[in-house]
Amino acid sequence: LQTIYRLISTRVDENCCCFAEEESLFGPDHKIIYRHFATLYFVFVSDSAESELGILDLIQVFVQVLDSCFENVCELDLIYHFDRVNYILDEIVMSGMVLETNVDLIVQSIKETKKLEAEGSTFGF
Repeated sequence: LQTIYRLISTRVDENCCCFAEEESLFGPDHKIIYRHFATLYFVFVSDSAESELGILDLIQVFVQVLDSCFENVCELDLIYHFDRVNYILDEIVMSGMVLETNVDLIVQSIKETKKLEAEGSTFGF
C-alpha cells in the first residue's frame, strides 16, 4: 500500500496519465489505475483483461455517487461512514462485476434504502 501511494502521489496530474505499472508488486500483467480528486486517491489494480477506460469510468461514477451522498466527500466521510461507502460500492460492483453505472439510479436506490431504514423496515424478518 505504501509503495502504491508513493508511486502515484509523486506523479504530477498535469503531466501524467492515470495509469501506472509496478511489476515488482503485481507482475507484468497488472496495471494500477487511479484518479486523484482533491485530497483523495481512488486506486484500482487490474489485469490486462479489464478495460482501463472502463475502470476510470467506474471510479468517476463512484466519486459522483459519493459526492451526491456526502455533499463534497472528504476523508472523514470515508472513515466515519465506511459502512455507507461499502454499501455504495456494493450497488455499483458485486463479485467483481459492474452492476450499474447510472449515477441517478444508484443514488435513487440508496435513497430508497435510507427511507426503509428510517421507517424501521426489517425486510420481512
